[in-house]
Amino acid sequence: MPRDPAPVSVIIPAYNAALSIGRALASVAAQSLPAAEVIIVDDGSTDSTVDIASAQQDILGTTRLVVVRQQNQGAGAARNRALAEASQPYVAFLDADDEWLPAKLERAMAVMAEDDYVLVAHDYMDTSEAGDTHIDCAGRFQANTDPYVGLYIKGYIPSISVVARRAAVVAAGGFDETLRNAQDFELWLALLADPAHKFTVFGEALARYHHTAGSIMTHTDRRITCCTEIALRYVPALRARGAAPLKALLMRIAVIYIEAARARPDARLQYAMRGIVGGAHILLRAIFSDTPARKVAR
Repeated sequence: MPRDPAPVSVIIPAYNAALSIGRALASVAAQSLPAAEVIIVDDGSTDSTVDIASAQQDILGTTRLVVVRQQNQGAGAARNRALAEASQPYVAFLDADDEWLPAKLERAMAVMAEDDYVLVAHDYMDTSEAGDTHIDCAGRFQANTDPYVGLYIKGYIPSISVVARRAAVVAAGGFDETLRNAQDFELWLALLADPAHKFTVFGEALARYHHTAGSIMTHTDRRITCCTEIALRYVPALRARGAAPLKALLMRIAVIYIEAARARPDARLQYAMRGIVGGAHILLRAIFSDTPARKVAR
């Protein structure tokens, strides 16, 4: 017998994703627990993304398909538009070039039912020409007494693994469209800053992240700038939780530059030196300057 759908709106931002949007939607169609709806926001594509996506209703069965078009404004704006269109109490995020494994929604919703969580996430597979590598997000979640501090330092929640309460995401302000990178990481910090907002990460790899030309990791300097602003922005949240904010800030800056060096091995020494100088400068900003405000679309 067909199963009642999960009360989930699947949010997929898409830009020139004609080669991958079919795979992403096929992975939604293959879920052991179907979603109530899928909302694709095409962010000004110039290829056949919209036509390919719109033709997929048949494979989705009872899952409602909504395709919205807008002028190019970035992935954050596309996700915010989908949040506004969503009709379900839960939202799940999938990028147009990635895919879920079949048990993703069923397992995530089962874990969500175990406690009063506002967000659950899980491990994932990093997929490249060499094959799949299991990324242990749950281990990072468990490594800190306060998982929020660990999240701030290491950013271990990928958007493709998240199922969250839509009302809580909207109340947090949605995705900050002024950030050109790391908008999802910033939103999880905003959403989970309140200690009353419970979250968990469980150790099952239920999604595949595919490396795509032009991905955020190719914008290394831009990512450093955005992640630095985010790091400063959430120093007060760390302080409010009784953490050691300056220690966490320095650890976060170290992680930012280590990730930059990994993304650009040809400039590894350069990023190491910039991390030392930048860390000192950012620490002084945290001590003597105002924290940058969170800017969100309303």
